[in-house]
Amino acid sequence: MSVHSTTVHHSDDQTDPAVDGSLQTIEKAPDDQDCHESIRSTPSFEAHSLPQEGTATAEQEPEINTSLARKSIVNDHLLLQFLGERAQREPGFKKQLFAYIEKSKKDKRWRIAAANAITILVRSGVQFMDTDLNGIRIPGADLRYGVFDSVQMQDADLRRVNLRGAWLRQTNFRRSQMAGVHLGESPSLVEDCEVSSCAYSPNGKIFAVGLENGNISVYSTSSRERTLTLRGHSDVVRCIAYSPSGKLIASGSHDQRVRLWDAETGLLLRTIDGHYSWVHCVAYSPRGDKIASAGDDQAVRIWDVVTGVCSLRLFEHNGAILSVAYSPNGQQIASSSTDCTIRLWDARTGSCSHILFGHHDNVWEIAYSPRGDQIVSASGDETVRLWDVETETCRFILEGHIHAVERVAFSPKGDQIASGSADATVRLWDVETGRCRQTLIGHGDAVKGVSFSPDGNQLVSGSLDRTTRLWDVSVGGARFVSRGHSMDVCNVRCSPRGDLIASCSVDRTIRLWNADTGAHHRTLSGHSDSVFTIAYSPQGEWVASGSFDQTARVWDVESGTCIDTLVGHTGSVECVTFSPGGDMVATASDDMTVRLWNVATGECLSLRGHTDGVRGVAFSPNGNMIASASKDCTVRIWDVGSGLCNQILIGHTDWARDVTFSPNRNQLASAGYDKLIRIWGMGVGGPYTMMLTGHDDRVACVAYSLQGDLLASGSWDKTARLWDVITGECRAVIQNFQDVVFGLSWGTFSGGQFLVTGCHDKSVLKWKIENEGGPCRVRLLWSAMNGALNATGASIQDVRGLDPLNKQLLKQRGAIGEPEHILHPSLITMTPSGIQAVNSGNRNGFLPCSQ
Repeated sequence: MSVHSTTVHHSDDQTDPAVDGSLQTIEKAPDDQDCHESIRSTPSFEAHSLPQEGTATAEQEPEINTSLARKSIVNDHLLLQFLGERAQREPGFKKQLFAYIEKSKKDKRWRIAAANAITILVRSGVQFMDTDLNGIRIPGADLRYGVFDSVQMQDADLRRVNLRGAWLRQTNFRRSQMAGVHLGESPSLVEDCEVSSCAYSPNGKIFAVGLENGNISVYSTSSRERTLTLRGHSDVVRCIAYSPSGKLIASGSHDQRVRLWDAETGLLLRTIDGHYSWVHCVAYSPRGDKIASAGDDQAVRIWDVVTGVCSLRLFEHNGAILSVAYSPNGQQIASSSTDCTIRLWDARTGSCSHILFGHHDNVWEIAYSPRGDQIVSASGDETVRLWDVETETCRFILEGHIHAVERVAFSPKGDQIASGSADATVRLWDVETGRCRQTLIGHGDAVKGVSFSPDGNQLVSGSLDRTTRLWDVSVGGARFVSRGHSMDVCNVRCSPRGDLIASCSVDRTIRLWNADTGAHHRTLSGHSDSVFTIAYSPQGEWVASGSFDQTARVWDVESGTCIDTLVGHTGSVECVTFSPGGDMVATASDDMTVRLWNVATGECLSLRGHTDGVRGVAFSPNGNMIASASKDCTVRIWDVGSGLCNQILIGHTDWARDVTFSPNRNQLASAGYDKLIRIWGMGVGGPYTMMLTGHDDRVACVAYSLQGDLLASGSWDKTARLWDVITGECRAVIQNFQDVVFGLSWGTFSGGQFLVTGCHDKSVLKWKIENEGGPCRVRLLWSAMNGALNATGASIQDVRGLDPLNKQLLKQRGAIGEPEHILHPSLITMTPSGIQAVNSGNRNGFLPCSQ
C-alpha cells in the first residue's frame, strides 16, 4: 500500500461524553447489505478479539472475522477514543487498521472494517498526505476534522461519510460515490451588504435576515432560495422577530421605526412610530398580542399589535437599551443596556423588580431559557453570562471569545447556548457544565445574528462579511474543540532547537506546535490585541512577540510565562527579532521608529528617520547592522553600535513590507506592496539590486532558507513562491491557500529542509522542500487545523450522488470540477463502483513557474 500519513496527537482534544450525548444504536437493515451495525459499548468492547500489540505484522493477513470487521463502531465515541489512543501507542494495531483499508479496495466485505479503521486513525490524529486511497470502501465512516491533503480518493465508496470540518485540499474525489455525505453546514448565502440580524420562523421552514441597506431577505430552509425581500426601512435593520404563530415579522431599524410584515406575502402591515432614536431590539410576547421595542432613547415601549398603541413605557436604564426579551410565561420582561446592567420588569405593571450586575461593558443581547428560569447575556466585555432568574445570581461566566460578544441564543431544548462575536466566530456552550462544545469558524467578520432552528439541530448566523451561514449543531456533531487559531495567522517561526514551531494571530495568542507532528503544545496569552510578530531567541529558550497593543513581550518557552513586557512604542509593534547573540531585541513600529532593547537591563535606543510606519526589521548575521522596511517605501540600514542610519535603499514604489538578511551572502531581500521582491547586494562599490517578479499582488513576507540558496515569499495573491537567489528564477509556486500568506520560516529535520507557512486563512502548514536542481519538489507534511472545512483544489469531477447543496458548499470552499449528475437525496440509488483508479497528475498544490 502506498501510504504517506502523519500522526498528530491531540491529547487535549478528546471526546467528552457529556458533549457527545448518548451513544446511538443502529440495527442492521436486512434489505440493505451496506447498512452498518452498531452496538452500545464500553472501552472493553470485545477487546480479546481485537488485534493485540505486536500481533499485526507485515507477514500476517488481516482476518475478516474480527470484531472491527463485523460491527460498525463509528457512533461509539467512547470506544473510538479508547481505540484511537491504542493506535497511538501500538504500531502493530495501527498497521492492522491500514491493512483493513487496503483490503476494502478489492473486496467489499471489508467495508465495515475499513470504515471503522479509518475512523479510528483519524481520531488518533493520523493525517493523510499524498496517500493512495483509490477505490477504498468506507461508507458511513466518521472523518470529522480529518486531514486529507493531496490524497487520491477516486472511485471510492464515500456514501454517508461525515466530512464535517475536514481538510480536503487537493484531494481527488473523481468518480467517487458521495451520496449522503455530511459536511456539517450548508452553503453560505451571500448578500449585497452587511448582515445585521437573523431569525428562524417558529415552524423552521423559513428564516429572515436583516440587512445594512434596510431590506429583509427571507429564505426557504430546505432550498436555501430567497423567497421574499421586505423593503421599507431606510436604514440598518438591527433586529427581527417572528410572532409565535409565525404569521407576522416585526423589525426594528436605525430609522427609528418598528415595522410589522405579513410573513407569507411580505406586505407591510403597520409602521410604528414613537422612538426618538435608533431601535435596537424587538420581541413578541408569548401570546403574540404585544411587542416590546427599545433603543437609544433608553426606554422599553410595549405596543399593542392590533392597534399599534403604546400601552407601557419602562424607564430606568442609564444608557441605550440594546436587547429586550419576554419570559416564556409572559409575566416578565428583561432588558439590557450600555449601562452594563440587565433589568427585570413586571410585564403587567412595568415596575423593575431586579437588576443584574456583573458585566463590565455593553450588554448586547439577552435571552430566556425555554423554561424561563435562566437568562443568558452577551457583552462587550468578551464574556457570556448565565443567570439564575430566581436567585439573581450568575451561574457561569463563559469565556473564550476574544472580542465583544454581541449575539446570544438558547437552543429550544435549553441544553445549548450559541454566542456570536466580533471575533468572527460562533461558539456553542453546554448549559449544564458551562464548557464550550464547539467553535464554528467560517465567517470573515463580526457575527451580528444567531438563531436556532425550532428542532435545535441547525443554527443560522449572520455577519458583517455579508454572508449568512447555516450550521449543523446537533449534540452528536459538536465534539471538536479547535486548538488552531480562530483568526488570521500573522507570522510563524521555527525554534533553533528544532522541536517547536511558533505562530501568532489576530486572536491575540501565540501558539506552539510540535515541529515533527504538528500537535498543539502550548498557547501563550497575555496581549490585549492582535499579535503581529514573533521571534525565537538564538538558543530557543525565549519567544518575543509584538502586538497592536503597542507592546512587545518576552516569553519563557518551557513555562509559557511572560518574563518581560517592553513598553515605549506609541503605535502597533509590527515586527520583532533577536540579535544573533541574543542580548538585544529589535522592534519595529507603526510609530515610525525602530527600537533596540537590551535584554538584560531593559534599556532602549530609538532609531528615527523613517517618515511612515516601520513594518519589518532584521539583524545582519554578524549583528552589526539592522535593516528596516517602511511604509515610506524605503529600506534603511542602521549601525547597531551608534544607532545611525548608514544607507537608504530606494527602489520600491509602494510600502516596503518585510526585510531579511541572507545567512551566508552579503545581501538582503525586501518585500513590497509593489508586487516586487528586491535583492540588495551590500558589497564594495555600493548596493546592487535584482528584482524578482511573478506575484500578482502585494508581497507580504520573505525568508531565506538556512543554506541561503533559496528565498521564500508570501503574497496577497494567495501563493508562496520559492526563488533561486543566484539566478532569480522561480523554482516553485505553492498554491491553493485561501488567503494572504503572511508568515514564512525555514527549518531542517532528518528528512531535509522544510518551510512553515502562516496564512490569513488561519492555517499553519509545514512543507518539505526538496531542492536538487530544476523545479523544487514541495510536499505538505502536516496541517495545524482550526476545524473549518477546506476543499481548496479538491476535484469533484464526475462524483456520483452528491446533492446540490453539498456541491455548492464544496465549490464555495474551493473544490473544482462538476459531478456526473446531481440528484435529490431521496432519488439517489446506491450502487458500488467498479471503475479503476486513474492518477490525477498534479497532487501537491505546487507548480513549476513555467506552468
